[in-house]
Amino acid sequence: MRVALLQITSSDQPSDNLAMVEDMIRSAAANGAGCVFTPEVTNCVSMSRRHQLEVLRAEDEDRMLARVRDICAELGVWVSLGSLALKTDDADGRFANRSFVIDGTGRIVARYDKIHMFDVEVTPEETYRESDGYRPGTHASTVESPCGHLGLSICYDLRFPHLYRALAKAGAQVLTIPAAFSPVTGAAHWDVLLRARAIESGCFAVAAAQTGQHPASSGRSRRTFGHSMVVAPWGEVLADAGTEPGITYVDLDLSMVDKARRQVPALGHDREFDGP
Repeated sequence: MRVALLQITSSDQPSDNLAMVEDMIRSAAANGAGCVFTPEVTNCVSMSRRHQLEVLRAEDEDRMLARVRDICAELGVWVSLGSLALKTDDADGRFANRSFVIDGTGRIVARYDKIHMFDVEVTPEETYRESDGYRPGTHASTVESPCGHLGLSICYDLRFPHLYRALAKAGAQVLTIPAAFSPVTGAAHWDVLLRARAIESGCFAVAAAQTGQHPASSGRSRRTFGHSMVVAPWGEVLADAGTEPGITYVDLDLSMVDKARRQVPALGHDREFDGP
């Protein structure tokens, strides 16, 4: 199955991002991709809570989700929307950072809310408190697709290997890891963490990423690392998109999953232990 990863520089204007993403999905499908993967917060990258309250919508009102569903039905392509920032009915007003898998008829076949919140001080100038604006999810998710059994995750989840082991044991062959990674942590950790998660689980790691300086009409702008990647189950990097926006294509051979797991069947070697 040929898959396509969209590497984009989303602004804080969902309507502009929708037009860009629609064009890229159509181009990917025209070039033979059966499954298309988009990054984290595809619909809106914003550091302003006030602006987010103005432009974000609930799931059933989000224009990007509705339009991508229509495109999938029109083209017969599957899309893994890495995540959308969405309003919720939570009493504290926090948003959801939610991933969707949409099939070739336009049906939503899986949802996943990001479990691990990016609450860090990377540097004194680069501090994030994701949990202030987003509520964490509580359920892991997998789904069968034409490009393999997908195990869903989002960005900071990458640092929690037990999640990926659970996904692999639940049948996942392809780990989706959409991201809007910090340039500082990206340069230090992105490549090695993606390779580790692929090797540990015997899965493909498919990581579509945001990249560059994100235009902001309100509040400070963000910069993200880029380098959308596909890593094979044995740890080989099959694609690295660098830092420019664009579409990256990879043909996934799922027999590589079975081969890696036969060579090192670590998923079946867990043992109970005491302590520490």
